Parts: sequence; structure tokens; C-alpha cells
Amino acid sequence: MALTGVTVVVLSLAVVINLKNASLRGKDLEYQIREENLQKQIAEEKQRKAELEERKIYVQTKQYIEEVAKEKLGLVNPDEILLKPIEAQ
Repeated sequence: MALTGVTVVVLSLAVVINLKNASLRGKDLEYQIREENLQKQIAEEKQRKAELEERKIYVQTKQYIEEVAKEKLGLVNPDEILLKPIEAQ
């Protein structure tokens, strides 16, 4: 009788451990997927940071200032001639 009781307890523990192990494997897989997604986001943000650093340097150049002055303000350099098309009537 004692041997049967011990066998039942051992089998019960084996089943519980097996179920817990399967649950932990599922969580581990979820965490691995989440970690991969976060690593991708980190890489994307590092790329974005590099692009912003390049942009920061570019907006401080004379070329950028001239470009904005021409496009947004319509200004020209003193040695440039502005040609406008004649409107057809």
C-alpha cells in the first residue's frame, strides 16, 4: 500500500513538473520573440539617430541656408539672374 502511495505521489510530481516545464518553454519563446523585436527597434533608432546627426550638421552649412533662402523666401544671390516665364494669354 505504501509503495502504491509513493508511486502515485512521484507520478503526480512528474506530471506537474512536465506541465510547468511546458509553460516555461512557452514563456521563454515569447520572451525571445519580444527580445528580437526590441533589438530591431534599437537598431532602427540607432539608424534614425545617425540620420538626425547628419541632418544637424547639414542644416548648419551655407549650402542649406542658401537652399532654404531660395526655396522658401524666394531670395537670390546678387550675381544670379531670375528668369520668370511669360504667362500665355
